[in-house]
Amino acid sequence: MKLALGAALFATTSLLTPMSLASTMQQTAPAPTAPNPAPMTDVWPGPYDGVPQWDKVTPAMFPAAFERGMAEARAQFAKVRDNPEAPTFANTIEAQQKATNSLNRVFPVWGVYTSNLATPEVQKIATEWSPKLSAFSTELSLDRKMFARVKTLYDKRQTLGLNAQQLRLLERSYRDSVTSGALLNEAQKTEIKRINGELAKAYTEFSKRVLADEETAIFIDKEADLAGLPDSFKSSLADEAKARGQAGKWAVKNTRSSMQPFLMYASNRALREKIYNAYINRGDNGDANDTNAVIAGILKLRQERAVILGFKTHADYRMDETMAETPANAMKLMMSVWPAARARVLEEVADMQKLADAEAAAGRGPKIKVEGWDYRYYAEKVRKAKYDLDESEVKPYLELNNMVNAMFYAAGRLYDLNFKENSGAVPVFHPDVRTFEVTRQGQVVGVFYLDNFARAGKRSGAWATAYRGRSGLRGDKLVLASNNNNFTKGGAGAPTLISIDDASTLFHEFGHALHSLLGNVYYPGLGGTPRDFVEYPSQVNENWLLTPDVLNRFAKHYKTGEVIPAALVEKIEKAQTFNQGFDTVEYLSSAIVDMKLHDRTTPVTDPDAFERTALAELQMPREIVMRHRLPQFNHLFSSDAYSAGYYSYLWSETMDADTWAAFEESGNVWDKTTADKFRTVLLETGNETDRKVAYRAFRGRDPDVKALFKRRGFPSQ
Repeated sequence: MKLALGAALFATTSLLTPMSLASTMQQTAPAPTAPNPAPMTDVWPGPYDGVPQWDKVTPAMFPAAFERGMAEARAQFAKVRDNPEAPTFANTIEAQQKATNSLNRVFPVWGVYTSNLATPEVQKIATEWSPKLSAFSTELSLDRKMFARVKTLYDKRQTLGLNAQQLRLLERSYRDSVTSGALLNEAQKTEIKRINGELAKAYTEFSKRVLADEETAIFIDKEADLAGLPDSFKSSLADEAKARGQAGKWAVKNTRSSMQPFLMYASNRALREKIYNAYINRGDNGDANDTNAVIAGILKLRQERAVILGFKTHADYRMDETMAETPANAMKLMMSVWPAARARVLEEVADMQKLADAEAAAGRGPKIKVEGWDYRYYAEKVRKAKYDLDESEVKPYLELNNMVNAMFYAAGRLYDLNFKENSGAVPVFHPDVRTFEVTRQGQVVGVFYLDNFARAGKRSGAWATAYRGRSGLRGDKLVLASNNNNFTKGGAGAPTLISIDDASTLFHEFGHALHSLLGNVYYPGLGGTPRDFVEYPSQVNENWLLTPDVLNRFAKHYKTGEVIPAALVEKIEKAQTFNQGFDTVEYLSSAIVDMKLHDRTTPVTDPDAFERTALAELQMPREIVMRHRLPQFNHLFSSDAYSAGYYSYLWSETMDADTWAAFEESGNVWDKTTADKFRTVLLETGNETDRKVAYRAFRGRDPDVKALFKRRGFPSQ
């Protein structure tokens, strides 16, 4: 990870020092005692080479934990930097790679608190301490003496007798230092420190405001207004209302996991419109949670930083050392797909409008023009009409626990991984979290934490993290990986039934976990991959969900245990390219607007106006909004992580579709030879080699975009 990006990481892993009460209390009052941070900072005890002590951690511990960690990190850094011996790869680059301190343990725990357990106390901590931690990160990344040691080695790198991995690590270390600002003068470094600090505060504020809007809910008083909704979903809405002190009502939380099924099934059009508008306007209501001004500030700071660092735009800065290499290359791929996707949407809307008109003519509904809040509802009707397939017909066969077992089964067949539940053997941060011991060929390789359900204080979406990775240099052998989803729990003790999209999300995030569990690099600095490669292993893993072997074993009716009928599977297969216009345009518009927003020298000052103009230029279909509108686009504005990088999903999917074609070409999508090659060449190797070179080694050529068009059912280029 770039040191410059490290500042963004620190920005989201911030803390609050104990508040001094001296000014408000008499001098005789005892000073508050800071909680002992040992459960986080000390080497983790327990099985599996140590695990996070979630049961002993409290938010109040974080101030002292970060202070201790920063002190340790500074001391280790100084020991390497001030070594009187001449710089060598071993005493400089390798010494830095070996260094571990309590921050390596505190940050993973804090990441869970900011993402899964973001209480007001946690948000207050983040607000106060994010700039301090950003300053700490920037301080190390811009250290003049340390960079001098690295540069000395870099300048004579060809004479040091380094192996390929060492040379790559040295070159990347030098490049990361340069793009963090190591070659700047002192005045410029001061500006970089200021900008990183301001960005850290802005990212925290953005996240807090979006989460506040997502914590709201729309209450429904009459059961008649729930017509069309599956009973299991209605039950979950009743549970949500009860949890909010409104027993006897139904509450639709302002998150995708609640919005999407409501819009898909609810026949009450007025309520669909209300819930749709509440969802798409998160962060954009002109109130205390409005994010537009925050976004404008972020864009200004990003462009200032890019120019100081020698880049034309923030997009150029962020795409340094990606697979796509330049904004133009990323845009070229996106625009090669956009026309076909947009054309397909127009066909989809025409089909829906025809059906709505027919219903109105037959007296089964009002005369309407299809709008955004109608798309999912009428798409389901069209799916039923064209393929005799109803999503609600499929969900009873997709019980969540069965689907979890399905993804474990696939991992076993492909990569010889075995998952054995050991819940209760290690601490967890919430009772809903399940844990699994992971073995490969009889050897324990890690622990997998699975947090599936939406709850208050948990950000929306789905993501994967690792609390500890594997590194030969450090002797870390057991990976601690986690998946985090936001499924709506079945109400009143009922099983949780998920949609095909939800099941795909489950397999997708698990693909990230597999990437972590199989990763086997020597130097931890070569463990992370470029942003436009990160989503590739996870997207590949989605492919096995709808294979006959998986469905026949695990898609069983939650009441009867009946295996999903072959006729229903056939309908699912035939409908695979259905609604691909919507799915592609919803995502791709977000990615294109992201790139347009950041690939410019003049920062945008009015995000709303820019979004409207950019979409108009694309001739965005009026019936669809971006998957993530700018005011709620956490990928872009809660950190630097996906800024000018949301295209990476499409870049990765191009490789994914081509990789799946390789499995299909083998004659067996479970082919072990292909799976072993995929594992050893691409999954285990992190970033030890250029990922473009690694892909060519796997496939024998660059990825072919035709596979992507075929998958989505678009006309070939």
